[in-house]
Amino acid sequence: MSRIGNIPVLIPNNVFVKKQDNIIYINGPLGKLNQKIIGDINIIINNNNIIVKRKHNDKKNRALHGLYRMLIYNMIKGVYNGFKKKLELIGVGFRAKNNSNILDLNIGYSHNIIIKLPKSITLEVKMEKNKNTQIILKSYDKQLLGIVAAKIRSLRKPEPYKGKGIRYINEYVIKKTGKSAK
Repeated sequence: MSRIGNIPVLIPNNVFVKKQDNIIYINGPLGKLNQKIIGDINIIINNNNIIVKRKHNDKKNRALHGLYRMLIYNMIKGVYNGFKKKLELIGVGFRAKNNSNILDLNIGYSHNIIIKLPKSITLEVKMEKNKNTQIILKSYDKQLLGIVAAKIRSLRKPEPYKGKGIRYINEYVIKKTGKSAK
């Protein structure tokens, strides 16, 4: 029995939910999202909550039960409040620039890396004196936001000796000791 899957999802006032065939559509103040439902999973939409039920108790449906409940919850939370990911550039000379949703990174390579972000993601770059540069990504789509943030981080992962690179805010990097002198 899925404990997460049994919890009903509350629908806020400004969010509209519609189910058509095997697709659930969620529309809110920040945007529109949809999710295709596969397997024997039933979505029941009441007045202001959504209940996810499974028809059969086989292994696949038990796995999908909690998954779809959390996907729907994240979609509703995203179109109502939105999500935010913060990245930090750590290293001498590491810079980031925002040119109308195009991220221009100077992270120690011989050339700048230019990333064009999807329209649903907004970008903000904070550069303060004596602090590391921060990249703040905001979106209503949690899946897309996570993919884009992971792609940016993968361009220069934090290295284990000095910790230089791109990392999430509050990410802890285990540092190795260097060579020991004789």
